[in-house]
Amino acid sequence: MPKKPYHYAQLEGVAQEMRARPEMVFFYEYQAPTAALPTGEVLDLVKEFGTLRTSGRGWPIDEHWIAGAAIGAACAGSPSIARIPSMAPIYVIEYVQNQAGKIRSMTGGQASMPFVLWQDGAGRTRGNAGQHTDVGHEALYAQLPGLKVVCPSDAYDAKGLLIAALRDPDPVIYLDYGEVKAGEQPDVPDDAYEVPLGKAIVRQSGRDLTIVAWAPATVDVRKALPELAAQGISVEFIDPRSLKPLDVETLAASARKTGRVLVVEHGHYTASFGSHVISEIAQMVPGVRVKKIAFPDVPGPGAAEMMTWLRPDAPKIVDAARQMMRL
Repeated sequence: MPKKPYHYAQLEGVAQEMRARPEMVFFYEYQAPTAALPTGEVLDLVKEFGTLRTSGRGWPIDEHWIAGAAIGAACAGSPSIARIPSMAPIYVIEYVQNQAGKIRSMTGGQASMPFVLWQDGAGRTRGNAGQHTDVGHEALYAQLPGLKVVCPSDAYDAKGLLIAALRDPDPVIYLDYGEVKAGEQPDVPDDAYEVPLGKAIVRQSGRDLTIVAWAPATVDVRKALPELAAQGISVEFIDPRSLKPLDVETLAASARKTGRVLVVEHGHYTASFGSHVISEIAQMVPGVRVKKIAFPDVPGPGAAEMMTWLRPDAPKIVDAARQMMRL
């Protein structure tokens, strides 16, 4: 299996599904659907599928129109993707809540809603501010009935979850955080494949402490793991990757083994998705010790030093883990 850039893996999955289903459409603004392999091979969805099935070289900035058109196409039976940029993470939430999420229920299951909202994510990164640092909208979307929510953290899952989402009869929110795209990526098969919705992955086995994190917090957890191992703490690291449905069984099994669960996320602390994860584990594993670290309830600052201070980074994870081991 060849090494592929994260974005190439994503567009490869989209292209394979569009080839298999001539009625599928892909709408977006300025994010031209092109990617290249290190060997020079270029994937260009506009060139291959044309402007009848894509937004060409980009539609005007109008997230409401893009999402509305894609949901309308899905209602008419055409599987669709609406890709929304990171600075507009909830512009389309009304369409998704009031229309896409309710179609199957309102029709008694007779109508499917093969719609994927590909929501680009910003990140808690240095030098960005306000509108370009928002993270944690999985908590907003997961609360809405009728929707599924996935959040890949490597190239393999990015392609497999996107294909699974496109094949699902329910609308799926596909959260795409840029921070996880850098660095070494796992092998990505050439063929189309699914990463099943509702199935977590154990990234590292351990016996002392369970750490649960999804993108983009997985970046910080991976940085913390070597230091925790050096301190003699055996960590079981679980990436849910599918947030709704959530694989509570895998989380609970790990909690029973270690007796301690630390949830790490980049969403805001209050009413975060991490709170839901903890509540589900606590209900299934009475007596488990739990802790959550997240981003404080403030907008992302422009000053790089302030962002570093607020971000739940590797040193904060190590400190929280050490506190957990004293309980």
